[in-house]
Amino acid sequence: MAQPAPIRRDHPAHDHLRTALELAKTGVPVLPLRQGKVPFGNCRTCAGNACGGRPNMKAPGPCQCPSVCHAWAAAATDPAVITSPAWARAWRLAVAVAYHPGGAGLTVVDLDNPEAIAWAHQTLPPTRTVPTTRGEHWIYQGAMRSVNGVREGVDLKSTMAYARWLGPGTGPTTALPAAVRALATKSPTLAQAAPRAVTTPAPAGGGECRHRTPSYLERGITMAEQRITDARSAVHTTVYQTFLAVLAAHGRCGCLTDTHIVRLFTAAQAKGESPRHCTDAWTNARAKLGL
Repeated sequence: MAQPAPIRRDHPAHDHLRTALELAKTGVPVLPLRQGKVPFGNCRTCAGNACGGRPNMKAPGPCQCPSVCHAWAAAATDPAVITSPAWARAWRLAVAVAYHPGGAGLTVVDLDNPEAIAWAHQTLPPTRTVPTTRGEHWIYQGAMRSVNGVREGVDLKSTMAYARWLGPGTGPTTALPAAVRALATKSPTLAQAAPRAVTTPAPAGGGECRHRTPSYLERGITMAEQRITDARSAVHTTVYQTFLAVLAAHGRCGCLTDTHIVRLFTAAQAKGESPRHCTDAWTNARAKLGL
């Protein structure tokens, strides 16, 4: 049987793998994150969800792929899977560890700015708190539906979602309160702000457009909008990969305009992505391509 290539103990990925295994022992499903702190993309067999998806996704499928495909749905607690040859390359390239909150019976209230944190202190019962780059994760015991943008700067991560592992946090874990569950039942028009105007500029361009005619660009943008709209799971990953594909095709030729980006951001926000997540996905895609 094939054996995974060993990861040197002085390699940062070794720490990520060790953290993942420690979490898995406690029943928390884990997966590696790549550059940009997003899940690894699907393998060729699973590209475009051609395999039907993993059995625990929203649309159950026959996928038995051993690789780290389908984002949060690949999260595992089995050490034989986590240390398998199919996952070894992902761990060598990993920049962080993620976990599937719903799979561990948890809900993460992702508070993205000081205003959101202040609202939580006024509205929600205290619970285990984990500092993040921009705000805090409030972790509750109990799983529920994941929804982005339930308030400005507030996302709910539980089933069909992943959260970055940033440490155990402090304080006792409180049972999931009705106030958090209620956030997921509000109509989108009440729970989400209207799509914001784009705040990230189009690439300057300067190269030659491979598609040569405006009709091809229009068709590409329309297809990108449709891909985001049709996403049934892993919306974060779909938005990032779609942005990446658009930039790969037109990021250097100067064809993209702010109007095109607004269309993409609007489609993503209609699927529940916050303006901040849209901006981050666009920025990460540009960084990936060196734009």
